[in-house]
Amino acid sequence: MDGTMGGGGYTRAVLEASAPDGRVLALDWDGEAVARARRRLDSFGERLIVKRASFARLPEVMEEVGWESVDGVVLDLGVSSFQLDDPERGFSFLQDGPLDMRMDRTASLTAADLVNTLAEDQLSRLISGFGEERWARRIARAIVAGRRKEGRRGYRRTRELSRVIERATPETGGRLRLHPATRTFQALRIAVNGELEALETFLDGALDLLKPGGRLCVVSFHSLEDRLVKDRFRQWARRCRCPAKIPRCQCEGRPLARLLVKKVLRPLEEEVRDNPRARSARLRALQKC
Repeated sequence: MDGTMGGGGYTRAVLEASAPDGRVLALDWDGEAVARARRRLDSFGERLIVKRASFARLPEVMEEVGWESVDGVVLDLGVSSFQLDDPERGFSFLQDGPLDMRMDRTASLTAADLVNTLAEDQLSRLISGFGEERWARRIARAIVAGRRKEGRRGYRRTRELSRVIERATPETGGRLRLHPATRTFQALRIAVNGELEALETFLDGALDLLKPGGRLCVVSFHSLEDRLVKDRFRQWARRCRCPAKIPRCQCEGRPLARLLVKKVLRPLEEEVRDNPRARSARLRALQKC
């Protein structure tokens, strides 16, 4: 199962590696990604099942297609290049486009809704919590002040918001590495799409979906996602998972899974040269016992 199909790269690789009769169930909540991948992967015929859905709904989708378990699951939690490169999707602060950021364009909440309606303290907590932005309070204050100037129109474009953030952020050495709007845009995207909630929902049932010996691989791109995955993987790999207050082990001291990657794997220098957007990728993998 590929839970974040995007451009179909993982899906194609798994289908090719599992030839001649391996099958892949591929999900994406972006309808445009689903349509594009279906066209690109049409040659695999019935070996590929594509569904428009969030990976958080995997148990329901598997029931729909009649699958009880799978040999492997892969999630690549990053925004796809197609989404970043399309200004109309509003994910990038480097191109001007509408303040949208919805993975599922049928959803109602947009980034514009958040920056134009949240109170200053709410906006500050969102940017700090989901973006881990040290200047969250200053940025939120500047956004709200600019919102008053904009009047009823509010913020509608990515570049106008990006400029406000740039002016609100002090010039430090870190600006050489990271654009000042990076963390704020990340925070808005996570909030618009409920990304952390979706990941937690998926992890709650992930092991039940795997066959014994099945593998789960997750690629994340920021510490919030990686922390969720790391903590859950370590919990499953522990010999005893009983609460500390229980005097005697009741789980028989057997781990549910074993870690295939002891420490997070990061891309090699040559991989980053070939694909600069992979520079912050972090891979974790485990195998169900």
